[in-house]
Amino acid sequence: MRKIIAGLFITLDGVMQAAGGPEDGFKYGGWSAPYYDEALDAIAEKQKQPARDLLLGRKTFEIFASFFPENERIWPGVNDVTKYVMSSTLEKADWKNTVILKSVEDLKKLKNSEGSDIHVHGSGSLIQTLLKYDLIDELWLLIHPLTLGTGNKLFGDGTIPAAFALAESTATPGGVIAAHYIRDGEVKTGIMGA
Repeated sequence: MRKIIAGLFITLDGVMQAAGGPEDGFKYGGWSAPYYDEALDAIAEKQKQPARDLLLGRKTFEIFASFFPENERIWPGVNDVTKYVMSSTLEKADWKNTVILKSVEDLKKLKNSEGSDIHVHGSGSLIQTLLKYDLIDELWLLIHPLTLGTGNKLFGDGTIPAAFALAESTATPGGVIAAHYIRDGEVKTGIMGA
């Protein structure tokens, strides 16, 4: 069985939309850019190593596919790994080593297959589907010190109750908290002070 590892830029209020730049007229597109520094770059590099197969939603895939085939120096090996893209509309892709998935059953088969761990970048709707069907093994959250009050959020309707254990964390000089969580069974409850 393969692990699915999701890496996301989010705000304190859980917004993940358009972290890297303008998107569909979103007023705050590019909200993570002012926090990008050498410390955050080192964390991002750690998440990219070793090279893993990628699982992407259609929008993120199209952004990546329009850039990385000609710019692999930024992410060595990205063109050689398998890119799985979840899409109900995409029929073919020119980026080498691309496999199109159409359903949750395809996601489950992928997770239960043999191969490297699978890394998900961005892909908000896909992440919510993975959370709904308990298919995420690890979360790498880069929590930025701002709230936006609007935008697509990480934990939407349909997220199942699930416990995660903190494996490691660090904070950058710019205030971004990098938190690595591993899926840790069911939610436990109790009474404070009892």
